[in-house]
Amino acid sequence: MLFQREIPIRDTYDVCVVGGGPAGVAAAVVAARQGARVFLAEANGCLGGMGTAGGVPMYMTFGNGVDFCADGFGREVRDRHAAEGVIHGNPDFINIERLKRIYDDLLEGAGVEFSLMTELIAAETADGGITAAVFHAKSGLFAVGARVFVDGTGDGDLAAYAGNRTEKGDENGAVMPSTLCSGWAGIDWERFRASGDKPREILFKAFEDGIFRHNDPHHTGINPTGNHLGGGNMGHLFGLDPLDEKSLTAGLVEGRRQMVEFQRYYREYITGYEQVELTFTAALPGIRESRRVVGDYVLDLDDYKARRVFDDEIGRYCYGIDIHPASTSAADQEEFKRLNVGMHYDRGESYGIPYRCLVAADCRNLLVAGRCISCDRYVQASIRVMPGCYITGQAAGMAAALAAGNDGDVRTVAVGELQRKLKKMGAFLPNCRG
Repeated sequence: MLFQREIPIRDTYDVCVVGGGPAGVAAAVVAARQGARVFLAEANGCLGGMGTAGGVPMYMTFGNGVDFCADGFGREVRDRHAAEGVIHGNPDFINIERLKRIYDDLLEGAGVEFSLMTELIAAETADGGITAAVFHAKSGLFAVGARVFVDGTGDGDLAAYAGNRTEKGDENGAVMPSTLCSGWAGIDWERFRASGDKPREILFKAFEDGIFRHNDPHHTGINPTGNHLGGGNMGHLFGLDPLDEKSLTAGLVEGRRQMVEFQRYYREYITGYEQVELTFTAALPGIRESRRVVGDYVLDLDDYKARRVFDDEIGRYCYGIDIHPASTSAADQEEFKRLNVGMHYDRGESYGIPYRCLVAADCRNLLVAGRCISCDRYVQASIRVMPGCYITGQAAGMAAALAAGNDGDVRTVAVGELQRKLKKMGAFLPNCRG
């Protein structure tokens, strides 16, 4: 069956950002603050991606113990969040509703035109570049033109639709497992802390007692998100393919079943959780890995080990190689420890992120930000978390504004000017002069 429609171009912008997660929000806000006319489309009902719709309860690592690596936009978000009240003394714990509003306010304050519940379905290309992104929303199908596009989808959707090369997972295309995050109420945090209970260790007693259908020893647990609230980032959806809707459907169903088991576990085994109640499971599965867009440079494990410095670096980061175990087997659990613990950085250490990692290899006017930038799966397992997304997002937004002011070709951006502008907004670029 041939399906054809004439699709109107609703408007044309300097910069079109697809995806309103942490990287997309950073890119859109920074580009707009540079004077670019910016449109952002987000498929979900809120901005923030994994940190909001995905229910992830922690930002993860902003710095290396010496340097605030996610400085600039990342610091601004963290400070705004903390200004509404630090959660249990830790500014890295997330209140989801608070973070949604912060992103809303940032986009509106910068003058970004944005549309929620608006899903990318195609990209039109000509002469080596993207001419329009095609979206589906409640009003129907429409297209948006732009001089420069930024892929902030996390899955590299825009790049893939535009025909740019992508990679996925390991050599067999397998990706690390996802998690369906969750919200919990009725936790007595004081009693829990006073008890000294360690849920990750007590879990094995529950395994012996048959509480779980699948005995998964890699347990992150529940973090505070309010006075008696917690956010769960626990349980794995092994074998889930984030690029297949049937697999996603099965994973969401399985994740909701897992949370019933976790509620029983915490109530019966952990002090302070006797009255705990599951309040929600996230609207999105917590995807850790899917596509990686092939760019002009592929940041790899050797770069990570060498703490590499690049002439065109747009930031530096420090989070460890966090590839979750592929299964519950002892071998996969040990491989996780080898990578995550064995290659962990010391205080003050970081690796450079070159601008070329954000430049899509096969498209003249496409930049990539967030977990799908051009890197191997080891570096992807480090840079995928929110602070890493702020770093690449703010750089993509600044570069997009510069490119839009010229001919739209992202390779014509003067790296020195890009670095100077990023440093002026606070970005951590210790190796860049000017």
